[in-house]
Amino acid sequence: MASTVSVISSSSGTGGMERTIRTIAMLACVLLLLILVVIPIFSLLSQSMFDDKGNFVGLSNYQAYFANPALRQSIVNSLFIAVLTTSITVPLAFGYSYALTRTRLPFKALFKGIAYLPILAPSLLPAIALIYIFGNQGFLTYALQGQSIYGPIGIVTAQVFYAFPFATLILTTALANSDARLYEVAETLATSPYRTFRTITLPAARYGLVNAAAVVFTIAIVDFGIVKVIGGQYSVLAIEVYKQIIGQQKFQLGAVIGVLLILPTIVTFTIERLARRGQTSQLSARSVLLRPKSRPLTDIAVTAFTVIVAAIILFIIGVAIFASLVTFWPYDLTLALGNYDFSVVNTSGWSSYVNSLRMAAWTAIVGTAVVFVGAYLAEKTKVPFALRGIMQLFAMMPIAIPGITLGLGYIFFFNSPSNPLNFLYGTTAILVMVTIAHYYTVPHLTAVTALRQLDEEFEAASEALGTPFWKTMWRVTLPICVPALIDIATFFFVNAMTTVAAVIFLYGPGGKLASIAVVEMDDTGDTAYAAAMAVMILLTSAIVKLCQTVVTKYLLTHTQRWRQAHR
Repeated sequence: MASTVSVISSSSGTGGMERTIRTIAMLACVLLLLILVVIPIFSLLSQSMFDDKGNFVGLSNYQAYFANPALRQSIVNSLFIAVLTTSITVPLAFGYSYALTRTRLPFKALFKGIAYLPILAPSLLPAIALIYIFGNQGFLTYALQGQSIYGPIGIVTAQVFYAFPFATLILTTALANSDARLYEVAETLATSPYRTFRTITLPAARYGLVNAAAVVFTIAIVDFGIVKVIGGQYSVLAIEVYKQIIGQQKFQLGAVIGVLLILPTIVTFTIERLARRGQTSQLSARSVLLRPKSRPLTDIAVTAFTVIVAAIILFIIGVAIFASLVTFWPYDLTLALGNYDFSVVNTSGWSSYVNSLRMAAWTAIVGTAVVFVGAYLAEKTKVPFALRGIMQLFAMMPIAIPGITLGLGYIFFFNSPSNPLNFLYGTTAILVMVTIAHYYTVPHLTAVTALRQLDEEFEAASEALGTPFWKTMWRVTLPICVPALIDIATFFFVNAMTTVAAVIFLYGPGGKLASIAVVEMDDTGDTAYAAAMAVMILLTSAIVKLCQTVVTKYLLTHTQRWRQAHR
Protein backbone atom coordinates (compact mmCIF):
# COMPACT_ATOMS: atom_id res chain seq x y z
CA MET A 1 0.00 0.00 0.00
CA ALA A 2 2.80 2.37 0.89
CA SER A 3 4.57 1.64 -2.40
CA THR A 4 1.36 2.36 -4.33
CA VAL A 5 0.97 5.73 -2.61
CA SER A 6 4.61 6.46 -3.37
CA VAL A 7 4.14 5.70 -7.08
CA ILE A 8 1.00 7.88 -7.27
CA SER A 9 2.77 10.69 -5.45
CA SER A 10 5.76 10.40 -7.76
CA SER A 11 3.52 10.35 -10.84
CA SER A 12 1.62 13.39 -9.56
CA GLY A 13 4.87 15.23 -8.99
CA THR A 14 6.12 14.35 -12.46
CA GLY A 15 2.81 15.45 -13.99
CA GLY A 16 3.01 18.77 -12.15
CA MET A 17 6.53 19.34 -13.37
CA GLU A 18 5.51 18.50 -16.95
CA ARG A 19 2.58 20.95 -16.79
CA THR A 20 5.00 23.62 -15.61
CA ILE A 21 7.41 22.85 -18.47
CA ARG A 22 4.55 22.93 -21.01
CA THR A 23 3.36 26.28 -19.70
CA ILE A 24 6.87 27.76 -19.69
CA ALA A 25 7.49 26.48 -23.22
CA MET A 26 4.24 28.02 -24.46
CA LEU A 27 5.06 31.28 -22.69
CA ALA A 28 8.42 31.27 -24.48
CA CYS A 29 6.70 30.82 -27.85
CA VAL A 30 4.25 33.63 -27.10
CA LEU A 31 7.10 35.89 -25.95
CA LEU A 32 9.03 35.11 -29.13
CA LEU A 33 6.09 36.06 -31.36
CA LEU A 34 5.57 39.14 -29.21
CA ILE A 35 9.13 40.23 -30.05
CA LEU A 36 9.02 39.11 -33.69
CA VAL A 37 5.63 40.55 -34.65
CA VAL A 38 3.60 42.43 -32.07
CA ILE A 39 6.08 44.85 -30.49
CA PRO A 40 7.59 46.00 -33.84
CA ILE A 41 4.10 46.79 -35.16
CA PHE A 42 3.24 48.59 -31.92
CA SER A 43 6.48 50.57 -32.30
CA LEU A 44 5.44 51.54 -35.83
CA LEU A 45 2.00 52.67 -34.67
CA SER A 46 3.42 54.71 -31.80
CA GLN A 47 6.13 56.27 -34.01
CA SER A 48 3.44 57.56 -36.37
CA MET A 49 2.09 59.67 -33.46
CA PHE A 50 5.39 61.30 -32.43
CA ASP A 51 7.47 63.99 -34.11
CA ASP A 52 11.17 63.72 -34.94
CA LYS A 53 12.06 65.05 -31.46
CA GLY A 54 10.06 62.40 -29.63
CA ASN A 55 7.13 64.62 -28.71
CA PHE A 56 3.63 63.15 -28.87
CA VAL A 57 1.64 64.87 -31.64
CA GLY A 58 -1.36 62.57 -31.98
CA LEU A 59 -2.71 62.47 -35.52
CA SER A 60 -0.71 65.47 -36.75
CA ASN A 61 1.52 63.27 -38.93
CA TYR A 62 -1.56 61.79 -40.57
CA GLN A 63 -2.93 65.28 -41.18
CA ALA A 64 0.39 66.29 -42.74
CA TYR A 65 0.27 63.25 -44.99
CA PHE A 66 -3.26 63.89 -46.26
CA ALA A 67 -2.51 67.59 -46.68
CA ASN A 68 0.09 66.71 -49.32
CA PRO A 69 -1.63 66.21 -52.72
CA ALA A 70 1.20 64.04 -54.09
CA LEU A 71 1.07 61.73 -51.09
CA ARG A 72 -2.72 61.53 -51.26
CA GLN A 73 -2.44 60.55 -54.90
CA SER A 74 -0.24 57.59 -53.95
CA ILE A 75 -3.25 56.03 -52.19
CA VAL A 76 -5.42 56.41 -55.29
CA ASN A 77 -2.66 55.01 -57.49
CA SER A 78 -2.11 52.02 -55.20
CA LEU A 79 -5.81 51.17 -55.15
CA PHE A 80 -6.06 51.57 -58.92
CA ILE A 81 -3.10 49.24 -59.53
CA ALA A 82 -4.40 46.66 -57.05
CA VAL A 83 -7.95 46.64 -58.46
CA LEU A 84 -6.73 46.40 -62.06
CA THR A 85 -4.23 43.64 -61.25
CA THR A 86 -6.90 41.66 -59.38
CA SER A 87 -9.42 42.12 -62.20
CA ILE A 88 -6.98 40.62 -64.72
CA THR A 89 -5.27 37.97 -62.61
CA VAL A 90 -8.28 36.23 -61.04
CA PRO A 91 -10.15 35.51 -64.33
CA LEU A 92 -6.91 34.28 -65.94
CA ALA A 93 -6.14 32.05 -62.96
CA PHE A 94 -9.72 30.77 -62.86
CA GLY A 95 -9.60 29.78 -66.53
CA TYR A 96 -6.23 28.10 -66.06
CA SER A 97 -7.39 26.27 -62.92
CA TYR A 98 -10.60 25.20 -64.64
CA ALA A 99 -8.53 23.69 -67.44
CA LEU A 100 -6.37 21.81 -64.92
CA THR A 101 -9.26 20.38 -62.92
CA ARG A 102 -12.42 20.19 -65.08
CA THR A 103 -11.19 19.25 -68.56
CA ARG A 104 -9.19 16.54 -70.34
CA LEU A 105 -6.22 18.88 -70.71
CA PRO A 106 -3.09 16.91 -71.75
CA PHE A 107 0.18 17.22 -69.77
CA LYS A 108 -1.57 18.65 -66.71
CA ALA A 109 1.44 18.13 -64.44
CA LEU A 110 3.63 20.11 -66.86
CA PHE A 111 1.19 23.01 -67.12
CA LYS A 112 0.73 23.07 -63.34
CA GLY A 113 4.50 23.24 -62.84
CA ILE A 114 4.81 26.11 -65.34
CA ALA A 115 2.05 28.04 -63.56
CA TYR A 116 3.95 27.87 -60.26
CA LEU A 117 7.34 28.94 -61.65
CA PRO A 118 6.89 32.67 -60.82
CA ILE A 119 6.73 31.80 -57.11
CA LEU A 120 10.38 30.72 -57.30
CA ALA A 121 11.56 34.06 -58.71
CA PRO A 122 11.88 37.42 -57.01
CA SER A 123 9.17 39.88 -58.03
CA LEU A 124 11.85 41.96 -59.72
CA LEU A 125 12.49 39.31 -62.40
CA PRO A 126 9.33 39.95 -64.48
CA ALA A 127 9.89 43.71 -64.18
CA ILE A 128 13.43 43.36 -65.56
CA ALA A 129 12.23 41.06 -68.35
CA LEU A 130 9.53 43.56 -69.36
CA ILE A 131 12.16 46.29 -69.63
CA TYR A 132 14.05 44.15 -72.15
CA ILE A 133 10.82 43.48 -74.05
CA PHE A 134 9.07 46.86 -73.96
CA GLY A 135 11.64 49.25 -72.46
CA ASN A 136 13.39 52.12 -74.22
CA GLN A 137 15.60 49.62 -76.06
CA GLY A 138 13.21 46.67 -75.97
CA PHE A 139 12.69 44.45 -78.99
CA LEU A 140 8.88 44.89 -78.88
CA THR A 141 8.71 48.54 -77.78
CA TYR A 142 6.85 49.46 -80.96
CA ALA A 143 3.92 47.26 -79.85
CA LEU A 144 3.05 49.79 -77.14
CA GLN A 145 2.37 52.42 -79.82
CA GLY A 146 4.02 55.26 -77.97
CA GLN A 147 2.96 54.22 -74.47
CA SER A 148 5.64 53.72 -71.82
CA ILE A 149 6.23 50.47 -69.95
CA TYR A 150 7.57 52.55 -67.04
CA GLY A 151 4.38 53.16 -65.12
CA PRO A 152 0.96 51.55 -64.66
CA ILE A 153 1.24 49.33 -67.76
CA GLY A 154 4.50 47.78 -66.64
CA ILE A 155 3.50 47.55 -62.97
CA VAL A 156 0.20 45.76 -63.68
CA THR A 157 1.74 43.40 -66.26
CA ALA A 158 4.55 42.35 -63.91
CA GLN A 159 2.18 42.01 -60.95
CA VAL A 160 -0.19 39.80 -62.94
CA PHE A 161 2.76 37.53 -63.74
CA TYR A 162 3.91 37.45 -60.12
CA ALA A 163 0.45 37.01 -58.50
CA PHE A 164 -0.87 34.49 -61.04
CA PRO A 165 0.52 31.32 -59.35
CA PHE A 166 -0.92 32.30 -55.96
CA ALA A 167 -4.40 32.71 -57.43
CA THR A 168 -4.01 29.51 -59.47
CA LEU A 169 -3.01 27.53 -56.40
CA ILE A 170 -6.10 28.68 -54.50
CA LEU A 171 -8.53 28.21 -57.37
CA THR A 172 -7.16 24.82 -58.35
CA THR A 173 -7.90 23.65 -54.82
CA ALA A 174 -11.38 25.22 -54.95
CA LEU A 175 -12.24 23.50 -58.23
CA ALA A 176 -10.55 20.17 -57.53
CA ASN A 177 -13.41 18.55 -55.60
CA SER A 178 -17.01 18.63 -56.72
CA ASP A 179 -20.03 16.34 -56.53
CA ALA A 180 -20.63 14.71 -59.93
CA ARG A 181 -24.30 14.11 -59.06
CA LEU A 182 -25.11 17.81 -59.43
CA TYR A 183 -23.76 17.82 -62.96
CA GLU A 184 -25.56 14.58 -63.80
CA VAL A 185 -28.87 16.14 -62.73
CA ALA A 186 -28.14 19.23 -64.82
CA GLU A 187 -27.34 17.04 -67.81
CA THR A 188 -30.51 14.99 -67.32
CA LEU A 189 -32.58 18.20 -67.26
CA ALA A 190 -30.86 19.35 -70.47
CA THR A 191 -29.46 22.41 -68.72
CA SER A 192 -27.23 24.51 -70.97
CA PRO A 193 -23.47 24.47 -70.24
CA TYR A 194 -23.58 28.21 -69.49
CA ARG A 195 -26.37 27.84 -66.93
CA THR A 196 -24.66 24.81 -65.36
CA PHE A 197 -21.49 26.86 -65.04
CA ARG A 198 -23.37 29.84 -63.57
CA THR A 199 -25.55 27.91 -61.11
CA ILE A 200 -23.25 25.06 -60.02
CA THR A 201 -19.59 25.71 -60.79
CA LEU A 202 -19.35 29.38 -59.83
CA PRO A 203 -21.28 29.14 -56.52
CA ALA A 204 -19.17 26.15 -55.49
CA ALA A 205 -15.98 28.11 -56.20
CA ARG A 206 -17.21 31.37 -54.63
CA TYR A 207 -15.02 31.14 -51.54
CA GLY A 208 -11.97 30.29 -53.64
CA LEU A 209 -12.63 33.28 -55.87
CA VAL A 210 -12.98 35.64 -52.91
CA ASN A 211 -9.84 34.21 -51.31
CA ALA A 212 -7.86 34.49 -54.56
CA ALA A 213 -9.01 38.06 -55.10
CA ALA A 214 -8.04 38.98 -51.53
CA VAL A 215 -4.57 37.47 -51.92
CA VAL A 216 -3.90 39.10 -55.30
CA PHE A 217 -5.20 42.48 -54.13
CA THR A 218 -2.92 42.34 -51.08
CA ILE A 219 0.12 41.32 -53.14
CA ALA A 220 -0.50 44.15 -55.60
CA ILE A 221 -1.06 46.92 -53.08
CA VAL A 222 1.97 46.14 -50.89
CA ASP A 223 4.45 45.17 -53.63
CA PHE A 224 7.72 47.07 -53.59
CA GLY A 225 10.16 45.32 -55.94
CA ILE A 226 8.16 45.56 -59.16
CA VAL A 227 7.25 49.22 -58.68
CA LYS A 228 10.84 50.07 -57.76
CA VAL A 229 12.18 48.58 -61.00
CA ILE A 230 9.52 49.47 -63.57
CA GLY A 231 7.28 52.04 -61.85
CA GLY A 232 9.08 55.10 -63.22
CA GLN A 233 7.64 58.24 -61.63
CA TYR A 234 4.35 56.57 -60.77
CA SER A 235 3.84 57.01 -57.03
CA VAL A 236 2.36 54.23 -54.89
CA LEU A 237 2.33 53.66 -51.14
CA ALA A 238 5.17 51.12 -51.03
CA ILE A 239 7.49 53.43 -52.95
CA GLU A 240 6.52 56.44 -50.85
CA VAL A 241 7.60 54.55 -47.72
CA TYR A 242 11.01 53.98 -49.30
CA LYS A 243 11.31 57.61 -50.38
CA GLN A 244 10.37 58.99 -46.97
CA ILE A 245 12.74 56.68 -45.06
CA ILE A 246 15.75 56.36 -47.37
CA GLY A 247 15.48 59.50 -49.46
CA GLN A 248 14.26 62.13 -47.01
CA GLN A 249 14.84 60.55 -43.58
CA LYS A 250 11.25 61.40 -42.59
CA PHE A 251 10.64 58.42 -40.37
CA GLN A 252 7.34 59.70 -38.97
CA LEU A 253 5.74 60.04 -42.41
CA GLY A 254 7.19 56.66 -43.32
CA ALA A 255 5.49 55.22 -40.24
CA VAL A 256 2.19 56.82 -41.28
CA ILE A 257 2.37 55.19 -44.72
CA GLY A 258 3.33 51.90 -43.10
CA VAL A 259 0.17 52.04 -40.99
CA LEU A 260 -1.93 52.92 -44.05
CA LEU A 261 -0.54 49.86 -45.86
CA ILE A 262 -1.93 47.63 -43.11
CA LEU A 263 -5.50 48.87 -43.58
CA PRO A 264 -6.25 47.38 -47.05
CA THR A 265 -4.74 44.08 -45.93
CA ILE A 266 -6.97 43.99 -42.85
CA VAL A 267 -10.02 44.79 -45.00
CA THR A 268 -9.30 41.99 -47.49
CA PHE A 269 -8.51 39.59 -44.64
CA THR A 270 -11.85 40.47 -43.01
CA ILE A 271 -13.74 39.94 -46.28
CA GLU A 272 -12.09 36.54 -46.67
CA ARG A 273 -13.14 35.56 -43.14
CA LEU A 274 -16.74 36.65 -43.77
CA ALA A 275 -16.81 34.68 -47.02
CA ARG A 276 -15.57 31.61 -45.17
CA ARG A 277 -18.66 31.68 -42.92
CA GLY A 278 -20.90 31.25 -45.93
CA GLN A 279 -18.83 28.44 -47.41
CA THR A 280 -20.46 25.03 -47.39
CA SER A 281 -18.81 21.66 -47.93
CA GLN A 282 -18.77 20.48 -51.51
CA LEU A 283 -18.38 16.79 -50.76
CA SER A 284 -20.30 14.56 -48.37
CA ALA A 285 -20.06 10.87 -47.55
CA ARG A 286 -22.47 10.13 -50.40
CA SER A 287 -20.82 12.37 -52.96
CA VAL A 288 -19.41 11.07 -56.21
CA LEU A 289 -16.17 12.75 -57.21
CA LEU A 290 -16.46 14.55 -60.53
CA ARG A 291 -14.36 13.11 -63.34
CA PRO A 292 -13.91 15.37 -66.37
CA LYS A 293 -15.63 14.04 -69.49
CA SER A 294 -14.29 14.36 -72.98
CA ARG A 295 -15.75 17.44 -74.70
CA PRO A 296 -13.69 17.95 -77.86
CA LEU A 297 -14.53 21.61 -78.57
CA THR A 298 -14.15 22.68 -74.94
CA ASP A 299 -10.93 20.68 -74.54
CA ILE A 300 -9.42 22.25 -77.64
CA ALA A 301 -10.38 25.77 -76.49
CA VAL A 302 -9.01 25.39 -72.96
CA THR A 303 -5.86 23.69 -74.25
CA ALA A 304 -5.22 26.66 -76.54
CA PHE A 305 -5.84 29.09 -73.66
CA THR A 306 -3.58 27.15 -71.30
CA VAL A 307 -0.78 26.90 -73.87
CA ILE A 308 -0.92 30.67 -74.47
CA VAL A 309 -0.76 31.51 -70.75
CA ALA A 310 2.03 28.98 -70.12
CA ALA A 311 3.94 30.27 -73.14
CA ILE A 312 3.77 33.85 -71.81
CA ILE A 313 5.13 32.73 -68.42
CA LEU A 314 7.99 30.82 -70.07
CA PHE A 315 8.62 33.71 -72.46
CA ILE A 316 9.06 36.24 -69.63
CA ILE A 317 11.34 33.91 -67.69
CA GLY A 318 13.22 33.05 -70.89
CA VAL A 319 13.80 36.74 -71.68
CA ALA A 320 15.25 37.29 -68.21
CA ILE A 321 17.61 34.33 -68.66
CA PHE A 322 18.57 35.48 -72.18
CA ALA A 323 19.20 39.03 -70.93
CA SER A 324 21.53 37.69 -68.25
CA LEU A 325 23.62 35.94 -70.92
CA VAL A 326 23.81 38.70 -73.56
CA THR A 327 27.18 40.45 -73.71
CA PHE A 328 25.90 44.01 -74.26
CA TRP A 329 22.24 44.64 -74.99
CA PRO A 330 21.16 45.51 -77.69
CA TYR A 331 24.46 46.00 -79.55
CA ASP A 332 26.29 42.74 -78.92
CA LEU A 333 23.96 39.76 -78.55
CA THR A 334 26.77 37.25 -78.15
CA LEU A 335 25.95 34.82 -75.33
CA ALA A 336 28.48 34.71 -72.49
CA LEU A 337 28.67 34.51 -68.70
CA GLY A 338 30.20 37.95 -68.20
CA ASN A 339 27.12 39.32 -66.47
CA TYR A 340 27.55 36.72 -63.75
CA ASP A 341 30.87 38.27 -62.74
CA PHE A 342 29.28 40.50 -60.14
CA SER A 343 32.64 41.86 -58.99
CA VAL A 344 32.57 44.11 -62.08
CA VAL A 345 29.72 46.18 -60.59
CA ASN A 346 30.28 45.43 -56.91
CA THR A 347 33.54 44.84 -55.08
CA SER A 348 31.81 42.23 -52.90
CA GLY A 349 31.09 40.11 -55.98
CA TRP A 350 29.08 37.01 -55.12
CA SER A 351 28.92 37.78 -51.39
CA SER A 352 25.31 39.01 -51.56
CA TYR A 353 24.26 35.68 -53.09
CA VAL A 354 26.19 33.78 -50.41
CA ASN A 355 24.56 35.99 -47.76
CA SER A 356 21.13 35.05 -49.14
CA LEU A 357 21.97 31.35 -49.05
CA ARG A 358 23.13 31.66 -45.45
CA MET A 359 20.12 33.70 -44.39
CA ALA A 360 17.67 31.40 -46.21
CA ALA A 361 19.23 28.29 -44.64
CA TRP A 362 19.00 29.73 -41.12
CA THR A 363 15.44 30.91 -41.79
CA ALA A 364 14.43 27.42 -42.92
CA ILE A 365 16.07 25.69 -39.93
CA VAL A 366 15.07 28.09 -37.17
CA GLY A 367 11.68 28.95 -38.67
CA THR A 368 10.67 25.31 -39.08
CA ALA A 369 11.69 24.48 -35.50
CA VAL A 370 9.87 27.49 -34.01
CA VAL A 371 6.72 26.93 -36.05
CA PHE A 372 6.49 23.20 -35.31
CA VAL A 373 7.14 23.51 -31.58
CA GLY A 374 4.63 26.35 -31.26
CA ALA A 375 1.97 24.50 -33.25
CA TYR A 376 2.59 21.27 -31.29
CA LEU A 377 2.26 22.98 -27.93
CA ALA A 378 -0.94 24.71 -29.03
CA GLU A 379 -2.56 21.66 -30.62
CA LYS A 380 -1.26 18.59 -28.81
CA THR A 381 -0.58 19.58 -25.20
CA LYS A 382 -2.69 20.75 -22.29
CA VAL A 383 -1.71 24.37 -21.83
CA PRO A 384 -3.82 27.21 -20.37
CA PHE A 385 -6.64 28.15 -22.76
CA ALA A 386 -5.70 31.84 -22.66
CA LEU A 387 -2.12 31.08 -23.73
CA ARG A 388 -3.35 28.91 -26.59
CA GLY A 389 -5.68 31.68 -27.78
CA ILE A 390 -2.93 34.32 -27.62
CA MET A 391 -0.59 32.01 -29.51
CA GLN A 392 -3.13 31.48 -32.29
CA LEU A 393 -3.81 35.22 -32.51
CA PHE A 394 -0.12 36.13 -32.75
CA ALA A 395 0.48 33.34 -35.30
CA MET A 396 -2.24 34.74 -37.59
CA MET A 397 -1.18 38.38 -37.36
CA PRO A 398 1.70 38.30 -39.92
CA ILE A 399 -0.65 37.43 -42.79
CA ALA A 400 -2.25 40.87 -42.41
CA ILE A 401 1.04 42.80 -42.19
CA PRO A 402 2.88 43.83 -45.37
CA GLY A 403 6.60 43.05 -45.45
CA ILE A 404 7.68 46.66 -45.84
CA THR A 405 5.51 47.65 -42.84
CA LEU A 406 7.02 44.92 -40.70
CA GLY A 407 10.51 46.00 -41.77
CA LEU A 408 9.73 49.56 -40.70
CA GLY A 409 8.53 48.29 -37.32
CA TYR A 410 11.84 46.47 -36.90
CA ILE A 411 13.72 49.73 -37.51
CA PHE A 412 11.80 51.57 -34.81
CA PHE A 413 12.01 48.73 -32.29
CA PHE A 414 15.44 47.18 -32.75
CA ASN A 415 17.29 50.38 -33.69
CA SER A 416 16.29 52.08 -30.44
CA PRO A 417 19.36 52.62 -28.20
CA SER A 418 17.26 51.77 -25.14
CA ASN A 419 16.42 48.31 -26.52
CA PRO A 420 18.70 45.58 -25.08
CA LEU A 421 18.25 43.74 -28.40
CA ASN A 422 19.75 46.70 -30.28
CA PHE A 423 22.92 44.68 -31.00
CA LEU A 424 20.91 42.55 -33.48
CA TYR A 425 20.28 45.49 -35.81
CA GLY A 426 22.15 45.16 -39.10
CA THR A 427 23.07 41.51 -38.51
CA THR A 428 22.04 38.32 -40.31
CA ALA A 429 20.06 37.39 -37.21
CA ILE A 430 17.60 40.26 -37.62
CA LEU A 431 17.14 39.38 -41.31
CA VAL A 432 16.29 35.82 -40.26
CA MET A 433 13.93 37.11 -37.58
CA VAL A 434 11.98 39.46 -39.84
CA THR A 435 11.72 36.82 -42.58
CA ILE A 436 10.38 34.21 -40.15
CA ALA A 437 7.93 36.75 -38.76
CA HIS A 438 6.78 37.90 -42.22
CA TYR A 439 6.02 34.39 -43.49
CA TYR A 440 5.03 32.77 -40.19
CA THR A 441 1.30 32.27 -40.75
CA VAL A 442 1.33 29.88 -43.72
CA PRO A 443 3.88 27.45 -42.15
CA HIS A 444 1.95 27.61 -38.88
CA LEU A 445 -1.28 26.63 -40.63
CA THR A 446 0.59 23.88 -42.48
CA ALA A 447 1.91 22.47 -39.20
CA VAL A 448 -1.49 22.74 -37.52
CA THR A 449 -3.12 20.91 -40.44
CA ALA A 450 -0.56 18.10 -40.24
CA LEU A 451 -0.93 17.78 -36.46
CA ARG A 452 -4.73 17.72 -36.56
CA GLN A 453 -4.58 14.71 -38.86
CA LEU A 454 -3.02 12.70 -36.01
CA ASP A 455 -5.30 11.02 -33.50
CA GLU A 456 -5.15 12.35 -29.93
CA GLU A 457 -4.67 8.78 -28.73
CA PHE A 458 -0.91 9.18 -29.19
CA GLU A 459 -0.78 11.85 -26.49
CA ALA A 460 -3.35 10.06 -24.31
CA ALA A 461 -1.31 6.83 -24.39
CA SER A 462 1.90 8.70 -23.63
CA GLU A 463 0.28 10.47 -20.69
CA ALA A 464 -1.05 7.17 -19.34
CA LEU A 465 2.44 5.67 -19.57
CA GLY A 466 3.99 8.69 -17.89
CA THR A 467 6.03 9.59 -21.00
CA PRO A 468 6.97 13.30 -21.15
CA PHE A 469 5.34 15.21 -23.99
CA TRP A 470 8.70 16.17 -25.50
CA LYS A 471 9.62 12.50 -25.94
CA THR A 472 6.30 11.81 -27.65
CA MET A 473 6.84 14.79 -29.92
CA TRP A 474 10.40 13.72 -30.77
CA ARG A 475 9.85 9.97 -31.19
CA VAL A 476 6.30 9.79 -32.59
CA THR A 477 4.86 13.06 -33.88
CA LEU A 478 7.98 14.48 -35.48
CA PRO A 479 8.79 11.44 -37.66
CA ILE A 480 5.16 11.26 -38.88
CA CYS A 481 5.16 14.97 -39.75
CA VAL A 482 8.47 14.94 -41.66
CA PRO A 483 6.83 15.59 -45.09
CA ALA A 484 5.03 18.64 -43.67
CA LEU A 485 8.28 19.84 -42.05
CA ILE A 486 10.06 19.58 -45.41
CA ASP A 487 7.26 21.64 -46.99
CA ILE A 488 7.60 24.27 -44.27
CA ALA A 489 11.40 24.44 -44.56
CA THR A 490 11.19 24.77 -48.35
CA PHE A 491 8.57 27.51 -48.04
CA PHE A 492 10.79 29.48 -45.66
CA PHE A 493 13.91 28.98 -47.80
CA VAL A 494 12.34 30.02 -51.11
CA ASN A 495 10.66 33.09 -49.62
CA ALA A 496 13.87 34.08 -47.82
CA MET A 497 15.70 33.96 -51.17
CA THR A 498 13.11 36.11 -52.96
CA THR A 499 12.05 38.59 -50.24
CA VAL A 500 12.79 42.28 -50.81
CA ALA A 501 10.42 44.60 -48.96
CA ALA A 502 10.82 43.13 -45.46
CA VAL A 503 14.63 43.35 -45.48
CA ILE A 504 15.26 46.47 -47.57
CA PHE A 505 15.82 48.64 -44.47
CA LEU A 506 17.55 46.14 -42.19
CA TYR A 507 20.75 44.80 -43.75
CA GLY A 508 24.09 46.05 -42.45
CA PRO A 509 27.54 46.52 -44.02
CA GLY A 510 28.53 43.27 -45.68
CA GLY A 511 25.08 41.81 -45.11
CA LYS A 512 23.43 42.74 -48.40
CA LEU A 513 21.18 40.01 -49.84
CA ALA A 514 20.89 38.89 -53.46
CA SER A 515 17.38 40.36 -53.83
CA ILE A 516 18.62 43.73 -52.55
CA ALA A 517 21.60 43.53 -54.90
CA VAL A 518 19.15 43.17 -57.80
CA VAL A 519 17.42 46.41 -56.77
CA GLU A 520 20.71 48.29 -56.39
CA MET A 521 22.18 47.03 -59.67
CA ASP A 522 19.03 48.02 -61.51
CA ASP A 523 19.20 51.47 -59.84
CA THR A 524 22.74 52.02 -61.15
CA GLY A 525 21.80 50.96 -64.68
CA ASP A 526 23.49 47.55 -64.52
CA THR A 527 20.29 45.82 -65.63
CA ALA A 528 22.03 42.80 -67.20
CA TYR A 529 23.81 42.05 -63.91
CA ALA A 530 20.52 42.52 -62.06
CA ALA A 531 18.91 40.00 -64.42
CA ALA A 532 21.77 37.56 -63.78
CA MET A 533 21.35 37.80 -60.01
CA ALA A 534 17.55 37.39 -60.32
CA VAL A 535 18.12 34.29 -62.46
CA MET A 536 20.47 32.87 -59.81
CA ILE A 537 17.74 33.31 -57.21
CA LEU A 538 15.27 31.56 -59.52
CA LEU A 539 17.62 28.64 -60.22
CA THR A 540 18.45 28.22 -56.53
CA SER A 541 14.78 28.18 -55.56
CA ALA A 542 14.00 25.72 -58.37
CA ILE A 543 16.78 23.36 -57.25
CA VAL A 544 15.57 23.48 -53.64
CA LYS A 545 12.00 22.84 -54.77
CA LEU A 546 13.17 19.89 -56.88
CA CYS A 547 15.09 18.49 -53.92
CA GLN A 548 11.97 18.82 -51.79
CA THR A 549 9.95 16.83 -54.32
CA VAL A 550 12.56 14.07 -54.57
CA VAL A 551 13.13 13.78 -50.81
CA THR A 552 9.40 13.81 -50.03
CA LYS A 553 8.72 11.12 -52.62
CA TYR A 554 11.56 9.00 -51.21
CA LEU A 555 10.27 9.34 -47.66
CA LEU A 556 6.72 8.46 -48.64
CA THR A 557 7.76 5.37 -50.60
CA HIS A 558 10.61 4.06 -48.41
CA THR A 559 10.18 5.20 -44.82
CA GLN A 560 6.44 5.95 -44.60
CA ARG A 561 4.81 3.22 -46.65
CA TRP A 562 2.08 2.97 -44.04
CA ARG A 563 0.58 6.13 -45.56
CA GLN A 564 -0.15 4.20 -48.74
CA ALA A 565 -1.02 0.87 -47.17
CA HIS A 566 -4.77 1.22 -47.57
CA ARG A 567 -4.92 3.28 -50.73
